Amino acid sequence: MTSVWLGRLRLALERFEQQLPVWFGFPTGSGFPPAGAFALAGIEGGHRSASNPDPFSLKALLGDGILWAVPKHRRTLEKRLKRKFGTPDYKLKILTPKTHLRMCATCGDDHEVGVLCPTCYGKVKAETEQMQDKIQAQLGLAPVDREVVVLYDRERDEQPAEFWQGKRIVEMEKSRPVWFGKNLLQRSTQPATTDSAEVIKPETEKLG
Repeated sequence: MTSVWLGRLRLALERFEQQLPVWFGFPTGSGFPPAGAFALAGIEGGHRSASNPDPFSLKALLGDGILWAVPKHRRTLEKRLKRKFGTPDYKLKILTPKTHLRMCATCGDDHEVGVLCPTCYGKVKAETEQMQDKIQAQLGLAPVDREVVVLYDRERDEQPAEFWQGKRIVEMEKSRPVWFGKNLLQRSTQPATTDSAEVIKPETEKLG
């Protein structure tokens, strides 16, 4: 099977060699390139001799080169437009208006639906980092055996002294920002007490 394809390729190259002089306007049977024409770069001897012209050979020109595959058909207009602008079903490359943007009710900046406002989140993050630095500076690496409460300026006077007993107080030397509510520092879970709820052991049953 390989010999058949090699034979077809050799026949096609021979036909191509025969048509080259006709395409370039040289008479059939004359040396290609003719005498006096420019020779290929890298050939010793410069121009070919007019007395003994060597016939043009495509095999000698290509040598051990490889005939690379080239496109045989032109892309259709539809495929070119799809490559340029995309398709709505897969990926649309053109600029389209976004309809999932909302304005933040607190700061007024725009953000995507279902995403936290980056401006408000940045403020809360910066304030939280300042609180962490203050806690680290006052408490250090001591073990946290009691509840840590962060208070701003003059917030300690709002409750009696008995309320702050048993708690480690960390005071911020500035007033509380308007957007930083007190509920942000509340504990999400509260310890269960036996006074408000009845404790039922697994091995007992509650009769109605």
